[in-house]
Amino acid sequence: MPNITLIGTGTIGLSWCAVHLRDPTNRITIYDPREDLVPYIKSLLPQYLSSSISSPATPSIETLLSNGTITLAKTLDSACTPETYILQEQTPENPLGKQVLWSNIVPLLPETCHLWTSTSGIPASTQAQNLSASAKARLLVVHPFNPPHILPLIEIVPSPDTSAGEVAFAMDYWKGREGHTPILVKKETKGFVANRLAFALFREACKLVADGVVGVKEVDEVLEESLGVRWAVKGPFASYHDGGGEGANGGLKGLLGKVGGTIDEVWKDGMGGKEGLKGGWEDAVVGQTEEVYGSVTKRGLWERDWVTRRVLEVRGEER
Repeated sequence: MPNITLIGTGTIGLSWCAVHLRDPTNRITIYDPREDLVPYIKSLLPQYLSSSISSPATPSIETLLSNGTITLAKTLDSACTPETYILQEQTPENPLGKQVLWSNIVPLLPETCHLWTSTSGIPASTQAQNLSASAKARLLVVHPFNPPHILPLIEIVPSPDTSAGEVAFAMDYWKGREGHTPILVKKETKGFVANRLAFALFREACKLVADGVVGVKEVDEVLEESLGVRWAVKGPFASYHDGGGEGANGGLKGLLGKVGGTIDEVWKDGMGGKEGLKGGWEDAVVGQTEEVYGSVTKRGLWERDWVTRRVLEVRGEER
């Protein structure tokens, strides 16, 4: 039975625990230096399990502890055993702290152990600076969008030293888990992809509020009543591709031909008058978009609109 060790039990750690417990063959070892770990786990983990385990009855924490499905380790040494198959850390966002952690635990683990970090933005190459070449080859980022027991996205971010086999293992592992969508991030970049997109939007939202254009409530309403709904159905490239309409002059290429100047002016304004993107980016994104999504069709637009209405209906039912 695969033994997965989780280091750190904040909200991400508890959520990951719930995710891994969906596979009944997994055995989970948890380590956290907090003194109240046992009552903390018994109090908080059930709410994560109740929305994660698809079974008629959610097993109690006492049952999971007594049958060995979950083990609460008192020390790092006891958490990192020769049976550890995957070690996943979600400790505070501190580069030096993570470097020290990996230096301490890698010697305790088998050389076949997969090393995963749930960091929100510290590259694996930074964390692995003090490790051997073989350990560097096994370390990569497995970054969720919080909370991972509900949201599907998992960003797989290798360092230049991570082996191709380790990347393939992580991708295959999450593709085989129902309810999750792993995305390979090909190059290390600050904040990875999801956070960069989210923070860029958040920066613009803060600027609009700071400049007195709108208030906080209005920004949230704008997103909830437009982009949030649209992007829940299709991402920005697919959405703008549809927005260009059908025909030879439609799609993303057609849209950029019509409003590209406005887009560029808005980008310049948001960047303090600096030039926007350079280097033939339009041909690159249009080419990839057409390759991935093909031509815009009436059927595709109808399906988009149908799903969009369903999202609005479900949201309305829950409000």
